[in-house]
Amino acid sequence: MVIGLLQCDDVAPELREAHGNYPEMFEALFHRVDPTLEFRVWRCLDGEIPDDLEAVDAWLITGSKFGVNDALPWIAALETFVRKLWVAEKPLIGICFGHQLMAKALGGEVAKNDRGWGVGLSFNRVNQRADWMVPWQPTLDLLVSHQDQVERLPRVARLLGGSDFCPCYLMQLGEHFIGVQGHPEFTKAYSRDLMALRGELIGPHRVRQGEASLSAAVDDTLMVRWILAFVRRAIAVRQ
Repeated sequence: MVIGLLQCDDVAPELREAHGNYPEMFEALFHRVDPTLEFRVWRCLDGEIPDDLEAVDAWLITGSKFGVNDALPWIAALETFVRKLWVAEKPLIGICFGHQLMAKALGGEVAKNDRGWGVGLSFNRVNQRADWMVPWQPTLDLLVSHQDQVERLPRVARLLGGSDFCPCYLMQLGEHFIGVQGHPEFTKAYSRDLMALRGELIGPHRVRQGEASLSAAVDDTLMVRWILAFVRRAIAVRQ
């Protein structure tokens, strides 16, 4: 399987030597589950938007320091691309910013959380069990770093999980789009360094809460297993 990585941000230069850039993070994460996967990268943040929906087997939109409501040409172009993928029933994975853009492109609403930043490890309930959730568990705990979140789902979306802090955390749209607010590609070390880098912006109290949460286990590998099971089924249905 070839996954097209739609890159919407770079790791901050101060952190890149220790943690790599986002494409490397995603490759390392997915290869833990399936080392045969291949990746192609489009730097959407530089205006590089794919012109061929069928260039890869499935697409993945990364997170970003930008917001889906920012009036930037490349974000508008990527939103148009998402709608084309929807019509073509092409598999798409949305991570954080990608999750939000997917929702916005199909009629949902994204806004800043009035409770402030979500950082560190987020603890979520899986409220609906889908057949691709193998192995099954009723919780999904992933690292996060976000202010914006999906506030209203598109009508085509099926809400699968969330928390009081972020109700629209995990969603399925149709049989070929899947979105999650969390960052399965983050490591705890990167999360800690990112919180330190953004400390003034996030606020000291929220940073302390985020750092304390890092003692808990992360469901990053489980999330990848679920994503790949979902995508493989979507590919099979489409053929």
